[in-house]
Formats: sequence, structure tokens, C-alpha cells
Amino acid sequence: MVDALSHFPVELWQILLELSPSLLLGLFIAGLVHVYVPAATIHKRLSRPDLGSTVRASLLGVPLPLCSCGVIPTALGLRKAGASPGATTSFMISTPQTGVDSILVSAAFLGWPFALFKVLAAFVTGVAGGVLVNRLTSSSEESTGDGSTSLGGPGEDRGIRGALRYAVFDLLAAIDLWLIAGVLVAALITTLVPADFFADRAWSQGLTGMLVVLAISLPLYVCTTASVPIAASFIAAGMPFGSALVFLMAGPATNVATIGAVYRTLGGAVLGLYLGTVVVMSLGFGLLFDQVLIGAPVLDAPHAHGASWVGVLAALVLLALLVLLSWRRWQARTGHPAPGPAGGDTAAGLASLVLHVKGMSCQHCVGSVKRSLEAMDAVVEATPDLASGRVRVVGEGFAVPALVRAVEDAGFTVSGVEKRPGRVDVPQSMH
Repeated sequence: MVDALSHFPVELWQILLELSPSLLLGLFIAGLVHVYVPAATIHKRLSRPDLGSTVRASLLGVPLPLCSCGVIPTALGLRKAGASPGATTSFMISTPQTGVDSILVSAAFLGWPFALFKVLAAFVTGVAGGVLVNRLTSSSEESTGDGSTSLGGPGEDRGIRGALRYAVFDLLAAIDLWLIAGVLVAALITTLVPADFFADRAWSQGLTGMLVVLAISLPLYVCTTASVPIAASFIAAGMPFGSALVFLMAGPATNVATIGAVYRTLGGAVLGLYLGTVVVMSLGFGLLFDQVLIGAPVLDAPHAHGASWVGVLAALVLLALLVLLSWRRWQARTGHPAPGPAGGDTAAGLASLVLHVKGMSCQHCVGSVKRSLEAMDAVVEATPDLASGRVRVVGEGFAVPALVRAVEDAGFTVSGVEKRPGRVDVPQSMH
């Protein structure tokens, strides 16, 4: 055991060398898409409850690197802007399964045939879920939005600077903790699990193995990019590629938080179709992969290439960004956020209160709440804390009901308002 663990730092570094170049490139591409593709273009053609809307929603979701819980506020924004329930469901299913960064990382770890098959599976699964929702649920419910909801935030930088800021402080910040966990788990698996561990075990093969993987994946949160090195480590230990594909489809697409959010925002019928589609399609594509692409060229291990200067530089840049994000998160949690445009405190003549927000489960959720509150003219700065669920709001002339509505528009709920130390009030509009 001691000898095996001594190899852990080596395995960890090798995985970082493989992961970092593809991840950073994917994040940058996604940032460019965010900056240069108008939000109106995204929203305007998703309103009809037909096949075209579900296809467009799935095409929109496939390249976006959003996690399964981070996609809920974005999907809710689409719904409020007029997207049909089917298009919203299609977007929610396809988006967390893949993304520009995940595609590149999958190709680096598992080969392009696997990566492209995974993209196709995510797209078809999203379309199938959207079509089922449109056909089997009522379409009488009208969207309450006015079409003004944007996927971006107010006052954002544009150009390359805006793309970089979005890539780092929105996208990477949404998955950094899960990325760290995924890389650590992958290194542990590679270090401790013997080669061909799954190869000689009957329960890990075929449909039985896929069902075992599915049962484990459904309730757990697994970031799509961070799950790739874990799946590669399992494959290196003898797990069939079909079972790994089930893990990469069902894990990122579902978790306990997402299940609750879908039920809360779209209802039980849509939730049933959502889960049923993910289960059936992940098993089906897993079996199909084993039959059709069993001889396709793939990488034999999660770190098949040696170190290069590009990999080393990318790994160092990624580590620096992870340290920066951890530092910013520590500042927010210890009550030392960066000052707002007008000083950010009551000493400057501004009012301050704390909202207790339920439903924030990742940094993308934090960003959604922050953007929604700071879009209000009366709010100077909103500082959410993921660990406690507290959001400090600084501004002038704001009303609590308006703040609550802004949080609810982002897809979350307010359980209380802290107007002064030691006191928490529950607005009358809450149950």
C-alpha cells in the first residue's frame, strides 16, 4: 500500500498534463461563444413545441460547458424567455453531458471515436427527451417571461478580455472543486486499482455492469469534464467502454439536486420523462458502443503521452487559476469580498442586508444569483457565499420583495432575510 501510494503524485501530475491543454482550450472557445453569440439568437427560436425547437435546444446545449446543477438556472431563463417545455428539457439533458472542454478532454483521454460518439449520444438523448415532453405533457402552460432574460450578466467585458473573464470566473469557477476532486479520484484509482481489475469479473461486463454503474451514477454529482479522467481510469482497469459511456452520460446529467430542481420548476411528469430518457438512452448507447465501435482506436490509459512543454505550461496555468479561484472563494467566505463600485458598505451611505438562499450547489449557481441581483438598479453589490447559502446585498432604495423575485427568477428560493445581526425575518410571500 505504501509503495503504491508513493506513485500517487506521479499519476496525479500525468493526469494534469493530459487534462490541462484541452480543458483550457475548451474554456477559451466557450468564452468566445459567450461573448460573440448574441443572447437574442439563442432565445428566439426555441418557443414552438415541435421537433425543430428540441433539435435547436440540444444543439445549443451540446457545446456549453455547464454542470448539471448549473444548467437549471440557465434552462429556467430559457423557459421564462418563452422556450417550450420540450426545448427546455432537451437543453437540460444534452448540456451537462458534454461541452467544448469535455469533448477535447474526452478525445485526449479516450480517443476521438469515443468523444464523438459521446457527443452524438448527448444530442440524440436531448432531442428524444424533448420530443417525449412535447408529446406526453400539456403544452397549455404559458411562459411568464418577457423575452428579456439573458444568459450573460449585465455590464460584462467584451472581446478577448470578456471571453477570458467568463471562462475563468464563470465556467472554471463553476467546476473547479469538482475538477480537483475528479483528478484526485482518478489518480487514486490509477494508483490503487490493479490492471485488468474489472476484466475477470462477470458482474462488470455487459448489461449487468451498466446497470451497476447506472445505479451509482444517477444520485451522484459528477462534473462532465472531471468525470472523464475517472472513466479513463476505470477503462484502464478493465471496465468495458460501454459501461464507461453510461457513467459519462448518466452521472453528469443527473444528481439529487438536479432531480429536485427539475421537479420544482417543470413538474413531476417532466421529471419522470427526464429520468426515463437518461436511463434508457444511456443504457442503449452503452450497448450500441460495445457492438459498433468495439474495434475503434482509443487510448490505452488516461495518460498515454509523455510530458511536453505545452502540457507542463498548461498544467501550471491551470494550477495557478485554481489557486486564484480558491483565494477568491476564501475571501468571500471570511467576509472580505472585493469592494463594489461605490465602496460596498453601509459606511458609504448604502443599505445592507443578508438573504438566506436555498438551492445554490455550485459556483455557477452563485454566479446566477449574483448576476440576477446586481441587474437591479438599486443593488450595488451582491456577494453570495456557497457554503452558508447567505447572500449579502448592498445598495440603496431596494425593497425585499423585489430582491426575492430576482432570486426566484434565477431559479432559487429565499428562506429568510437578515436585516440586522441576530434577526432573520421570513417575508410574507414565502410559505
